[in-house]
Amino acid sequence: MNTSPDHLLGVAERAVLEACAVCRAVQTRDPRLGGQSAIAITKGDRSPVTIADFAAQAVIAHRLRQALGDVTLLGEEGSGYLRDPTHAAEKTAALAAVRLVWPEASEADMLDALDLGAGEFHRTPGRAGAFWTLDPIDGTKGFLRGEQYAVCLAHIEVPESGIGAPTIAAMGCPNLPASFTAQFHTPDPVGLVYLAGKGRGASVLPADGSAPASPLRRAPRTPGAPILGCRSVDASHSDHSTASRAMRRLHAHPAPLELDSQCKYAVVARGQADVYLRIPGKKPYVERIWDHASGALIASEAGCSVTDIEGKPLDFAHGRGLDANSGIVCCEPSLLRDILGAIAAEL
Repeated sequence: MNTSPDHLLGVAERAVLEACAVCRAVQTRDPRLGGQSAIAITKGDRSPVTIADFAAQAVIAHRLRQALGDVTLLGEEGSGYLRDPTHAAEKTAALAAVRLVWPEASEADMLDALDLGAGEFHRTPGRAGAFWTLDPIDGTKGFLRGEQYAVCLAHIEVPESGIGAPTIAAMGCPNLPASFTAQFHTPDPVGLVYLAGKGRGASVLPADGSAPASPLRRAPRTPGAPILGCRSVDASHSDHSTASRAMRRLHAHPAPLELDSQCKYAVVARGQADVYLRIPGKKPYVERIWDHASGALIASEAGCSVTDIEGKPLDFAHGRGLDANSGIVCCEPSLLRDILGAIAAEL
């Protein structure tokens, strides 16, 4: 089986492009789906999920297994909800969405592909390992509002010693405009897909696959220019108040850009914003790896610094959580030292 970086990146790109097409069809109530809406569902942890989450994960899992054989995938969703007989309507809607890009899929095929995401990874001393992680729709609340969300896939490699890190990333941002002057609350008709390989740089292409990828590299910020931050629309799992105080210490622009999902990593990577902070709230919370793996690699390969709020590199070697880290800092490298100092002063 071909596991070269070029092949892995090509597989990830194709899978995410297809998932973006599925998500866009669900969000826009494509006539091929019989006018079905996103069908918002509340999970046991009170977080939302939609049929697009299920369909996108099934499509990506299927493409990974089809191209790479036996893979380990740590995904956010599973098939349990759709297997419940009382949720037959949602299962039918999800299958219709899957069949837009995987026409031969049966119900059993879709559910089996979804369950591929239930993989587990536990570090074994003295042994290297690798796995994929997936968030089929990061920013589900943004998706439901018709605003920003991302389809996030990353390949993680864990060495015998040292930290685990993403080596391949594909992140679809179907509603993200290329223009820096466009509004985030208005969905772009095409969107973007960002790609990266560790040590190989980052690139970007239209989310409809209509043009090849072009290199992505953050230009150095103008010295003395106001620092512009970006943050989530929703403050759950993140302390916006402390982040705002830290940014004021840096004399940052008082109105940060607001958008959901890992699209924020892309916004910093392309130089539209200078800083993305995620400071943990008062309630204990461990960041999930699928919420950061693809965006972190894309940003770092585009020339950004990505650490936790203590300046430590993100370690993806602990299963489904970033257990060894606290919070996130993604920024223009020249700002990192001052940002970490400002955060420390506010905590």
